[in-house]
Amino acid sequence: MQVSAACIRCMADRQEERIQRRTDLDEQIKAKYMKAVLRVIGESKDGTSAPELVEEISKVYESFFGKEQEYTKIKYEHNEKMMFAEQEIQSNIERAEDPLAQAILYARTGNYIDYGAMDVVDEGILKELIQKAAQETLDAENYHSFRQDLEQAKTLVYVTDNCGEIVLDKLLIQEMQKQYPTLQIAVLVRGREALNDATIEDAEQVGLMKLVPVVGNGTGIAGTVLEKITEEARKLLKEADVILAKGQGNFESMYGCGLNVYYLFLCKCDWFVKRFGLTKNAGVFLREGEYHEAGY
Repeated sequence: MQVSAACIRCMADRQEERIQRRTDLDEQIKAKYMKAVLRVIGESKDGTSAPELVEEISKVYESFFGKEQEYTKIKYEHNEKMMFAEQEIQSNIERAEDPLAQAILYARTGNYIDYGAMDVVDEGILKELIQKAAQETLDAENYHSFRQDLEQAKTLVYVTDNCGEIVLDKLLIQEMQKQYPTLQIAVLVRGREALNDATIEDAEQVGLMKLVPVVGNGTGIAGTVLEKITEEARKLLKEADVILAKGQGNFESMYGCGLNVYYLFLCKCDWFVKRFGLTKNAGVFLREGEYHEAGY
């Protein structure tokens, strides 16, 4: 999905805010950096997605100032916090009238843990979202289609997004295994560090690798760009009967691929709120080919 004008403005604004926090830099260096950022955006090819541009901008930042933030500790802590709540959430799923729908709602709520869309993950908001997850709803038509697909599918690829969130992904995967025992599920994670996105290390920490095969996609992009991931990851996606892709970044980089993808995420930024006509942190569950917007 080609980056929008609103995303371009947001990316530039966030970089300007990023360097203004650096009191050790003079204005000349800041100006040079912003010119380099704008050059990356301006010289990008048509069809370049926002996650691809973010990765390139991160490289520019590191070339100027070195690495700004290490997410290893942040990721570990979010995984541990969600693992602490895991048993209670699993019990809620098991007691629900429709455990699969409930598991999907919890997994979608976990998408709030996103340092790409926000500078700070508010623990109070996260707790509130998790508490209210059981009262949320899914698009009825898409949920019906998803269940029908699962009944007929032999293989499903689950494309993860963030740390912490991956614990709730695990609970959804367990529920799908319970209801569709012949379904072969594989999980795709980021191949290298990309903000606080889940990698093999996170999958191992939360116990996901004990349940299903987990494959790194070979890139540090906070999304899934088919042309840039490894051949193994691309083959996995193209041969899957069903794909469940989590998060805004996967939606932005995968939508339009023509595969049988269901997208599950929260609208965390102003542009997503506007494009879907929803409130901040509202949930989306839609299918490939369903979303239409001028220019896409």
